Amino acid sequence: MQIDVTGVLLAGGNSRRMGEDKRYLVVGEQTLLERGLAVLRSIFQEVLVVIAQDSLPLKVVARVVRDLVPDCGSLGGLYTGLTQATTPYIFVVACDMPFLDPAVITQFTSRRASADIVMAKLAARLHPMHALYSKGCLPVLEQMIRARQLKIQEMVSHASLHVRYVTNADLLTIDPSGRSFQNVNTPADLEVARSLLSQLPPAGQL
Repeated sequence: MQIDVTGVLLAGGNSRRMGEDKRYLVVGEQTLLERGLAVLRSIFQEVLVVIAQDSLPLKVVARVVRDLVPDCGSLGGLYTGLTQATTPYIFVVACDMPFLDPAVITQFTSRRASADIVMAKLAARLHPMHALYSKGCLPVLEQMIRARQLKIQEMVSHASLHVRYVTNADLLTIDPSGRSFQNVNTPADLEVARSLLSQLPPAGQL
């Protein structure tokens, strides 16, 4: 159980592309929200769920906090998670990622020494919603919020932040397909996730 990293699940509740609340969509025998929480709770002693200011309350076995700054999307959720966490680091994921893997997450948390951000860079694409951040990121986040620069990926270019990357080579033996980073944005994505889960052996289920 990791005690100096907080697991943060962003569950804002805004699901325009899906047409319904993604948090309660069932994949396997659990909702997307339940699946994400179960993985984070198996790794981190402290787990937070961040929701939008206008989102309905959630009944979950975790501390639920509302966005401190409205209408800033995932960047606002990241800022809220870092501000509210009692640990020097957080590991943040979105609630629409059905195939989170503790072994993959450990690849990120194990690289936190002397890093402000540990982010996946797979096939030249950054994945800010499956990444580790330190409280040292807060001044940069505050600056970005003031400037309405809401793309989290832009944080990696700030000279004040030390960034380490997790690459395809790092994940070759544990997640070569990149399934951990798959999310569910549309009804088609949901069907793909359900189909994939039905094909996995029991040992591969989360």
